[in-house]
Amino acid sequence: MKTVSKFGLVLTLSASLFMTSCAGYYVYERPAEPVYERPVRPYAGAVWVEGEWAWNGGRYVYVRGYWARPRGGGWVRGHWEQTQRGYIWRKGHWR
Repeated sequence: MKTVSKFGLVLTLSASLFMTSCAGYYVYERPAEPVYERPVRPYAGAVWVEGEWAWNGGRYVYVRGYWARPRGGGWVRGHWEQTQRGYIWRKGHWR
């Protein structure tokens, strides 16, 4: 009996961790994006990667943008997506 309950506990924890990592973190209100000046382009051809929101310490924190060397077609900016559970941040990516 103990083996079954331990297995059930491990299965439940694994499933909840998997769902959290796949689904992301939901908030009821989108945080306000801070305003700051974009630094001067450091070299010709540099692409501005917009700031992102990252989950840290039980909340979303803003990670400032930066200049980068292009990787493929260009940078697709991240965005907030509204769902039935609240808002979730969809990370930016290179296309």
